Amino acid sequence: MVRLIRRRTSMETILLVDDNPLRASLRKSLLEGSAPEVVRALDASEALCLVESPEFAQALALVITGHVMTGISGPEFVAEFRTRMPEVPVLVLSAASNAEKEYQGISGVLVSQTNSPDELRTVARRLIVSAQKRTA
Repeated sequence: MVRLIRRRTSMETILLVDDNPLRASLRKSLLEGSAPEVVRALDASEALCLVESPEFAQALALVITGHVMTGISGPEFVAEFRTRMPEVPVLVLSAASNAEKEYQGISGVLVSQTNSPDELRTVARRLIVSAQKRTA
């Protein structure tokens, strides 16, 4: 049996940062049709370690994170992530109506209160396509 190995090209991966195992598993399953690969980080520290890998960073199309996390908060994580990867879009999922204020001044961040699986997939796909157009 011949197995073809597809070489990864840029902008294919979604990084899902979520410290809640059940919610993360559900979101990962929902997002798997939006990008060839969805990688889950258990927390912000792990996510920041992942983007240190040049191969991973090159393939990264979108980061999806929560606003409230254990350890580093969403705004702290996004600000630190921006210092490493200023062009990759970030989708922050939050039920808090005032969360958007905490991301003012950080470019490429969309705060969403969506709980709808269809809307999550649609927003993720739109952000990925938009980022690919900017880099093309």
